[in-house]
Amino acid sequence: MVASQFVPHALSDDQIYERVQYAKDIIKTASRNTNFLNSTVAEDETWCFRYDPITKCQSAEWKSPTSPKGKKVHLQKPKVKTMVACFYDSKGIIHHEFVPEGQNVTGSFYLSVLERLWKRIRSVWPEYSAPGSWFLLHDNATFHRAVAVQEFLAQKQVCALHHPPYSPDLSPCDYFLFPKLKLALKGRL
Repeated sequence: MVASQFVPHALSDDQIYERVQYAKDIIKTASRNTNFLNSTVAEDETWCFRYDPITKCQSAEWKSPTSPKGKKVHLQKPKVKTMVACFYDSKGIIHHEFVPEGQNVTGSFYLSVLERLWKRIRSVWPEYSAPGSWFLLHDNATFHRAVAVQEFLAQKQVCALHHPPYSPDLSPCDYFLFPKLKLALKGRL
């Protein structure tokens, strides 16, 4: 199996300590709240490239042992790409947004995405309407830590789970959501 993200193997002692503390905090939070896993909304962003819509698996052919060997074509990732931000919980995707072309993801842009998420949650997931009824898991991107974003989450009483730095292996989106999402979007962007 090949990891989807580079994970540094030479973590400093502080980084190792922080990862252990993160694990202990998650265990403590889960033991206090029996509905913890079902009330956690995870968020992450990914780039979706405009790939050729045919995958290696889709273009597979049956050949006899005496058939000539096929040519391998190495495709380069095209420069045309779109970023998508996706929020999901244990029941599925709650909200997703494509970042407009040329738009930098800043604290104010992410705040507007959170406001649209908040409206969507209130209309579709009524169990998350009560203050403190759900947790938000996002990484340590600069725009996630913006003061306006932190104030919004505090005002709405949403607990943002701490995510240790240099830990892409702890991002659940990269392992099961984004590969399937990118496959569904392949050739459609």
